[in-house]
Amino acid sequence: MYCSKCGSAIAAGGTFCSNCGQPIAAAVVQVPAFTSGVASPVGGFPVQAVAAEVVPSYRFTVVYAGFWLRFVAHMIDTVILGICLGPVIIGLALAMGIGTVLSGLPRNRDVFETGFPPVFFGFISLIALIGLCGGWLYFALLESSHWQATAGKKALGLKVTDYAGARNSFARASGRHFAKIISGMIPLGIGYIIAGFTEKKQAIHDMLASCLVVRG
Repeated sequence: MYCSKCGSAIAAGGTFCSNCGQPIAAAVVQVPAFTSGVASPVGGFPVQAVAAEVVPSYRFTVVYAGFWLRFVAHMIDTVILGICLGPVIIGLALAMGIGTVLSGLPRNRDVFETGFPPVFFGFISLIALIGLCGGWLYFALLESSHWQATAGKKALGLKVTDYAGARNSFARASGRHFAKIISGMIPLGIGYIIAGFTEKKQAIHDMLASCLVVRG
């Protein structure tokens, strides 16, 4: 790679020309371009001469995903999670005999007067635990996979990255997921809605985890 201003060679990975200080963005790359008809100094046979050719450089623009795209992706993920966890919850209810317990409750008395059976509270606690762990593993595993996205985001062409555009680790993806608790604590859903107005389309949990949601 050579500087377009002074022609000096630029070291690989360099940011500026060491000779004249020209930014590397203005540098050009020389690749072989062959011309025919040049006589060889040995034996007189024609050989190919090498000439310099300028290769254009390309800049890639990052397109951030706005609020509504992310909202639709989240709705798709919610449906998928419900489909996946529904049979687990139904199986748990059957195993714990919840149907029998509910059918045995008095019909003519207020359930708050008689009290809920202890097994019912255990069932509710297990549902909450399954939902918490299921949601965490679904989002963290998929967003740290080679997809870099949940099924909903993948369907809409979105992916989650770090600030360098690289795939997130499972730990960072987990931190982003649980940071949604903080986003949800802000009244009126503002913690999520600001993804439509911030410079890089980040919600509160994206900022806390140093993540971006981009298109492509």
